[in-house]
Amino acid sequence: MTRPLLDDSAIHLAIRQRIRTLHLPVIERVQSAIAQHPVVVVGLSGNPYVGKARKALLAAGVAHEYIEMGSYFSQWRLRNALKMWTGWPTFPMVFVRGMLIGGADDLRRLVDSGELQTLLAA
Repeated sequence: MTRPLLDDSAIHLAIRQRIRTLHLPVIERVQSAIAQHPVVVVGLSGNPYVGKARKALLAAGVAHEYIEMGSYFSQWRLRNALKMWTGWPTFPMVFVRGMLIGGADDLRRLVDSGELQTLLAA
């Protein structure tokens, strides 16, 4: 089963455009970074898992683009738009060659298994 999304037919015509464009610039910013960089980490200040992900990449010798989306108390609406766009519920969001691979723990598994290097070589 896939995560259900509300069908357009269940959204009043008067608000469809507003839904489609709500916080679109932040999504476009992340999409642009993903298109330009092999590895992108999206996070927020004060989150220890963001630091763990970035340290794991540095220890593995993998350069990455980092996009900070505020702190726990700021820019939460923009982060919520990213959560709705990706379906991923937490930060960091780590993208490798355009693919969302998850968060810090997921990244650690890929580093430890060698799969991160395989994804980067593809």
